[in-house]
Amino acid sequence: MDETEPGLKVVHQLRAVTLELHLLGAEFAQRNGLHPTDLRALICLLDAARAQTPATPGWLGRQLGLNSAGTTAVIDRLERLGRLRRTRDDRDRRRVLLEVDERAVALGWSFFGPLIADVVAAARALSDSELAAVQRFLGAVQGAVAEQREQR
Repeated sequence: MDETEPGLKVVHQLRAVTLELHLLGAEFAQRNGLHPTDLRALICLLDAARAQTPATPGWLGRQLGLNSAGTTAVIDRLERLGRLRRTRDDRDRRRVLLEVDERAVALGWSFFGPLIADVVAAARALSDSELAAVQRFLGAVQGAVAEQREQR
């Protein structure tokens, strides 16, 4: 590809941001006795709670690309560490729901909170139209990545 292509610089910036976020997440996981998959699981569960999506073990396994045994191992490990809870669904007592423990949320905020504040401040510095453009762009990138992953 032509190195003067303007979009290529954006690709390199996204790669650099992705690498920095990955390294930061790995540091958080290592400091707190978590496997990288544990951190991905917690992020999935937090996103589910924010979207008001019921998070079952089967749902989590699909999000992580794990089989049933692997999913159970992650859930057991996170429960043992006090990072998540299994609860019964009020509507269907046979169904188990997963929730991130409040202490895990507080731990995450203590580590990632300053970064989140910096990103929110950077977003506040944008006009409404600039922010909308960034959101459209990031949504398109996320969709392209998901499509590539699904095709493999």
